[in-house]
Amino acid sequence: MILVGAVGVIVRKHPVHAALSLVLTLFGVAVLFVAQEAHFLAAVQVIVYAGAIVVLFLFVIMLLGVDRVENLRTEPLSGQRPLAVLASLGLVAVLITAILRGNQIFNERGTGLNLPDSQNGPDANTVQLAESIFSQYVVAFEVTSVLLVIAVVGTVLLTRRTRAAAE
Repeated sequence: MILVGAVGVIVRKHPVHAALSLVLTLFGVAVLFVAQEAHFLAAVQVIVYAGAIVVLFLFVIMLLGVDRVENLRTEPLSGQRPLAVLASLGLVAVLITAILRGNQIFNERGTGLNLPDSQNGPDANTVQLAESIFSQYVVAFEVTSVLLVIAVVGTVLLTRRTRAAAE
């Protein structure tokens, strides 16, 4: 999965397709983290990299403009839409199963989930990291997010001025 995505990033000519191949690669890395029982890193990999960073890449790609007009009536891959519908139905089924299974576990235990002790359980590092980020370093965490938003807005403004000057 990782190798196919990495080759797709290099081989694809269309930048949006290359960015989607990058998503495949990042999901593959998240699967490796899950296999090594590093669930927090897998979640961060999906949320931060596959979610936020690739969306930022796509935003910049679209902002710079891929100046090719594509005909939406022609499909580049035959059967793409039926496969997308099947994949969507499968993902909805997995989501419903996870919700029902979670409710079943919650109801069996009565008072809630039996979470590990935050001092010596298997998720102790995750709990300590969360407590640290959202208590001691919350200001730095929020300032970083504001700086990222300012950087994106600045990029948009610089690009718009450059285009206006060029026209």
